[in-house]
Amino acid sequence: MRKLYKNDLFKIGVGLLFFITGIVLKELALEPYSTISLVIALIISGIEVFISAVRGIIRLDFLDEKFLMSIASIGAFVIGEGVEGTAVMLFFLVGEYFEHKAVRRSRNSIRALMDICPDTATVITEGAEEERDADEVEVGELIVIRSGERVPLDCIIIRGSSALDTSALTGEHLPREVGEGDRLESGTVVIGGALTCRVAARAENSAAARVIELVECATERKSREESFITKFSRYYTPIVTSLALLMALLPSIFGWLEWQDAVYRALSFLVVSCPCALVISVPMAFFGGIGGSASHGILFKGGNTFSPVSRLDTVIFDKTGTLTTGNLIVNSVNPVKISENELLRLAAACEYTSNHPIAEAIKKAAGDIPQADDYREISGLGVTATVDGSSVAVGNRTLHSTLGVDIPDGDLRSGAVYVSSHGEYLGYITLGDSVKEEAKEAITALRALGARRIAILSGDEGVSVKRVADEVGITEYYSSLMPKDKYNLLEEYISSAKGSTLYVGDGINDAPSIVRSDVGIAMGALGSDSAIEAADAVIMSDDLTRLPLAVRIARKTLAIARENIIFAIGIKLLVLILVSLDISGMWMAVFADVGVAVLAILNSMRTLRFKAK
Repeated sequence: MRKLYKNDLFKIGVGLLFFITGIVLKELALEPYSTISLVIALIISGIEVFISAVRGIIRLDFLDEKFLMSIASIGAFVIGEGVEGTAVMLFFLVGEYFEHKAVRRSRNSIRALMDICPDTATVITEGAEEERDADEVEVGELIVIRSGERVPLDCIIIRGSSALDTSALTGEHLPREVGEGDRLESGTVVIGGALTCRVAARAENSAAARVIELVECATERKSREESFITKFSRYYTPIVTSLALLMALLPSIFGWLEWQDAVYRALSFLVVSCPCALVISVPMAFFGGIGGSASHGILFKGGNTFSPVSRLDTVIFDKTGTLTTGNLIVNSVNPVKISENELLRLAAACEYTSNHPIAEAIKKAAGDIPQADDYREISGLGVTATVDGSSVAVGNRTLHSTLGVDIPDGDLRSGAVYVSSHGEYLGYITLGDSVKEEAKEAITALRALGARRIAILSGDEGVSVKRVADEVGITEYYSSLMPKDKYNLLEEYISSAKGSTLYVGDGINDAPSIVRSDVGIAMGALGSDSAIEAADAVIMSDDLTRLPLAVRIARKTLAIARENIIFAIGIKLLVLILVSLDISGMWMAVFADVGVAVLAILNSMRTLRFKAK
């Protein structure tokens, strides 16, 4: 029975049954039985509220909605309005039910994140498999992850290939292919094939642990609106309680009203003034916003981040790892006397045995690679080899100078790879970061959302920064910056901004700028721990289209919170005036409290259903 009584729907159902019975008995003039039935309904629906109110009185901390509801319902019985007194408590219970249901749904959206990482891992020990707590697995140990299993720890694949579902961490539902050498983040799911991996980080330092920590901390950082409601309630409840007391005493003392009518108005006033609609619905809007955005791979570290994100005016980007993928590609091939394809083929043949990122980029661009012999790698300079009987050198300017090859001043480029054969200069190849496919789309979307200025602050050399800026459609960019230079330029942008300045970066050198900006946003998949720690929000997928999505979620969350504030205060003020003028009674008061609270809570739940366009 105790378990059954804990069920809100059971209490509502039984309480409503006795409540209706009491009304019917009253209409049949069976007053004593009607009162008994209404008292039973009151006890069933309000016993926990009464107990909570008594405990508050004992602790001298009783000016809350449960105290107000207890006084209103008991007072209504005292003045002979048992039906309305029971209705107050019964409908308050209905409001509490909707509140608990909404909170559970909000918590479930975040609890799903808490379950993204398994507690155990299958460890390979002396050739045998052993299941062990993930917390006990050390860096460097080998683990096996089979199809359908979640990755328990951050690790590197040393054998096998598979597709990987990263939606739990990044919000991206398209699986990506992974193979030997790729890093897996805990919380992702292996789809097809078994993988043998080497652990790269302990459980407490894993990607999943980092996500969970960020979400847990997020609910503790209150928004301006939440802080307002907390302060508002602290002063509001004592004031309205005092006013209700004056409404009950003064009219009867001065003979303006009968004491029963005065007390009835005061009780109605108390019911209307209950602040539960505000106290519950506004924090719930931000709680839902945090949970809803997390399902899209966007982690707001607190409700206080939503407002500045929504007011964006200036967006500052780092380049490498933020606007670009961090993977080198061939930007241009500039031959002398031979074709572009031939220059690429010669360079790729010489780089064939190297796994350096520059070599990998050249080989990928070349396609068909001829056979080469006599490989010789010169540390820090380049490589030489024999290709089709010809001696070929590929490397930097210093390498060619030692070989007596002159490179024209007009061809000198920072980071370029030069090619020569038998002492004759054949041309050069430039490489750079590949721009993220979605970067231009994200920049366009940010401008449409009101970003007045967008700029790149990068430590890379000018040519590569200009190339990226041109490709994504950004006209303001600065190159060759040290962290201090970035910081000083950011100060200038902040001082001239008409709204919030957002800084988006991923590296250790971005941490000072992330902290200084109005909103620091870190790219989570490739970002350094220091950048993620310093940031106000984290884009877990490194997908730049999540950035304008974050702005839209922030604006919707704030709009819902403000709708609740305006709606709740507006309706309550209106009904308070009507009650004071004796135009409305307890039933309208019940709607102004419970009805408004339920509607505001349901409105707050819309933050959980935000869909990316």
